[in-house]
Amino acid sequence: MNLAGLLTCLVDGCGPSGEATALADVGRLAAVDAGALVEAPAPLHPIVVAEITRMRTGGAPVIVVTATGREAEDAAAVLPELVPGARAAVFPSWETLPHERLSPSLDTVGRRVAVLRRLAHPDPSDPLGEPIDVLFTSVRAFLQPVVRDMADVVPVRLAEGDDVVLEEVVEALVLSGYERVDLVERRGQVAVRGGILDVFPPTEEHPLRVEFWGDTVEEIRSFSVADQRSLEIAEQGLWAPAVRELLLTPEVRARAATLAREQPHLIDMCDKLAHGIAVEGMESLAPVLTDGMVAPLELIDGRAHIVLLEPERIRRRAHDIVRTAEEFLMASWHNATVGNDTPIDLASASYRDLSDVRAVAEQRGDSWWRVTSLASDVELDETVSTAIRIAGRELDSYRGDSARAVEDLRTWVAAGDRVVLLAEGHGSVQRLVEELADAGVAVTSVEDLPSPPQAGVVTVTRGRLLHGFALPDAALTVLTETDIVGQRSSTRDMRRLPSRRRRTIDPLSLSPGDYVVHEQHGVGRYVDMVQRTVGGAEREYLVLEYAASK
Repeated sequence: MNLAGLLTCLVDGCGPSGEATALADVGRLAAVDAGALVEAPAPLHPIVVAEITRMRTGGAPVIVVTATGREAEDAAAVLPELVPGARAAVFPSWETLPHERLSPSLDTVGRRVAVLRRLAHPDPSDPLGEPIDVLFTSVRAFLQPVVRDMADVVPVRLAEGDDVVLEEVVEALVLSGYERVDLVERRGQVAVRGGILDVFPPTEEHPLRVEFWGDTVEEIRSFSVADQRSLEIAEQGLWAPAVRELLLTPEVRARAATLAREQPHLIDMCDKLAHGIAVEGMESLAPVLTDGMVAPLELIDGRAHIVLLEPERIRRRAHDIVRTAEEFLMASWHNATVGNDTPIDLASASYRDLSDVRAVAEQRGDSWWRVTSLASDVELDETVSTAIRIAGRELDSYRGDSARAVEDLRTWVAAGDRVVLLAEGHGSVQRLVEELADAGVAVTSVEDLPSPPQAGVVTVTRGRLLHGFALPDAALTVLTETDIVGQRSSTRDMRRLPSRRRRTIDPLSLSPGDYVVHEQHGVGRYVDMVQRTVGGAEREYLVLEYAASK
């Protein structure tokens, strides 16, 4: 899908005067690596990000920070449509807190490590390791430090015709955190049968089967987990990033052995690590087992554009996660070391304050953007050097009232406006065109929109923008299928179900008796949410009921 014409119209203006809009000021600042406070309706925020991306210079990456991971994924889906060719990626957050004795999933870690590698060591010659133009991340992931050397871990890379020793490849995968099993069923697993190597990288929809002839890679195919049957050829070969953020290198194992002697209460965990055995929650010890932790931003070589979408929400969210992590650190670790003379210091793994990360950005020379839908008093905000106001408005949701939507579309067309109606699927596009034509509204459909839309007609095309807006300066109105029906289309929800992504459940949406699936324990029944005090810190827990073992 190509909506480049939409961005062109919004920036250059499609009105009779032919004057550029305030979005052009965003582009001019991006071109000189400057930042600003941008006031714009929420539906226009992806447009602001797209213009910064389009006008940036020198290949500087754009880091878009949102309040939640869901918002990051939504924004990432839209960007390539507005700026065709832009390489977007999502940097997910852990499902656990930094100091919990629970490990994040191999799936999540693998995708994180793959992103860090591409940011720190982009390889334009490799489609799987190419540079990232725009990185979307939640504030939780943005503020969590990572092991300094994590981005330097080289992914296991195989292509047809390569001459390698199979045992050495397996050893490299195991060192990267992959679990050796008899049958590959989940991401982060590896299996060997004769001259066949099965690997499930976290960045792939399906596991890959590498067939060897002696020491030569003869073929690489994807295969089905359900029946283990080979599928299509993997044209780009195997690219397997590490799936743990604490790798059991000789140096880490030696430090674990030392820590076991110095901290007797950690002997069970550290003794296993010293022998190269991965244990649950070992990532919590990364500050004392590695050479240091840094903010993800610090791994980027050169300047970047940092864009905060709705900074007020981000600031509140950042405060909450920092406070929660600090409370858990005190309860989980400090209280566990009562009576010891030298409690271990794990503070460097804690979430950074947003102000601290901004200081890092300023030191690096990064531009800092804040894009907000709230009105700001620039004169009272000392952190604002430049402010841009985009005079658009968010369209009201019709909540299924299609008759009112058709009437508004008719009015806009009669006024000679340029009107774009976006739907996500081909079927929805055809249905909307038929309904508008039957209602006597001038309508046309296009596969893509590489140039500005026509005036005086509704142009229906595919696109993933969630909500519509009107920008009078551009003489343009954009409406989405979601605005009309009042809910997100099912195809968007289906896209969130690939096996590499787990659906996270909002606990507040659960009712007693609902069934849920726990990653380790399987299907259970939700009973209640309770508060428990553990080590002096009070937290909320879900009570799940499981059937008795037979």
